[in-house]
Amino acid sequence: MLSGLMKFLRACFRPSSDRYARASSEAGGRRDGLLWYKDSGQHINGEFSMAVVQANNLLEDQSQLESGCLSSHESGPYGTFVGVYDGHGGPETSRYINDHLFQHLKRFTSEQQGMSVDVIRKAYQATEEGFLSIVTKQWSIKPQIAAVGSCCLVGVICGGTLYVANLGDSRAVLGRAVKATGEVLAIQLSAEHNVCLIQVGAVEGKGTQLWEGISKSIGDVYLKKAEFNREPLYKKFRLREPFKKPILSADPSISTHQLLPQDQFVIFASDGLWEHLSNQEAVDIVQNHPRSGSAKRLVKTALHEAAKKREMRYSDLKKIDRGVRRHFHDDITVIVVFLDSNLVSRASSVKGPNLSVRGGGVNFPPNILAPCATPTEAGGN
Repeated sequence: MLSGLMKFLRACFRPSSDRYARASSEAGGRRDGLLWYKDSGQHINGEFSMAVVQANNLLEDQSQLESGCLSSHESGPYGTFVGVYDGHGGPETSRYINDHLFQHLKRFTSEQQGMSVDVIRKAYQATEEGFLSIVTKQWSIKPQIAAVGSCCLVGVICGGTLYVANLGDSRAVLGRAVKATGEVLAIQLSAEHNVCLIQVGAVEGKGTQLWEGISKSIGDVYLKKAEFNREPLYKKFRLREPFKKPILSADPSISTHQLLPQDQFVIFASDGLWEHLSNQEAVDIVQNHPRSGSAKRLVKTALHEAAKKREMRYSDLKKIDRGVRRHFHDDITVIVVFLDSNLVSRASSVKGPNLSVRGGGVNFPPNILAPCATPTEAGGN
């Protein structure tokens, strides 16, 4: 009787993080502590592998892979969509992007009857405007949401073309085979908007501030619209001088790449990976091992490097819980998309089954805000 009562009480008072850990997106993947992974899967243009490791108390990285119809109409076009959203200051923006960006892209693809740079740019703009409306509505009761933002890396494979769009410091790296040598070279496809120093203030030398961080993002409304850089926003976020022009931009860098038969795979990853591995190191790891588990292998290699830098063993790093773990490494998200040239070269009108996979982690209800960082910390992701 007593043992039964104790079990009941333990169940009632179990930390909420455990409940939400089980409720989060494990359907398409597996979990090993703070590491979530899907070793392999099939998208319309080949195979893929995904992995996410959590470091923050609330997982700020969000990610997705969508394969099949890229339009609101079943007529297509068909292809693969990849998104890596590295949040900062909290998870709200990255979660919002995960829920809305692909839907906007499908809508604009339908309207313009095809995939294009303009479609992707409009999807980014609609996502930015949508999150701004959330901030506006919640401003009086949750002013700190104005200081939450996210990097936003997207890849779209459609009709033999790879579109890469980016805000912030996440990165897409292509592995391309060299016939003459048999090597696979790393080619960075994304433009980064990493660390920048921006002078903020009306008069140079009089009460000016320097803001350091990424120069492009979704969210971070407090650095884009002056009306959100005042009370009731916490004082640590408020700039001493008003600004007339937005300090940050939400206009993505977008490039197009005609895929070649020698293009083997693309690694999409948040900056948590690139802090520990070079482009070529990451490509070599994928190339020199079996495809299955590629993303998990990259994440674990980065964790080994993070442990080594702190002169500790990987086995000891694994014992450190989320929150405290952030002192050793960032959230890390990796999606490796393998390219089957026979599938990639098909017309975008060729239909394929729809697939939707989201990177998993220990998530909390969306109404809980993470502790807010200072502007400098927020820029560091």
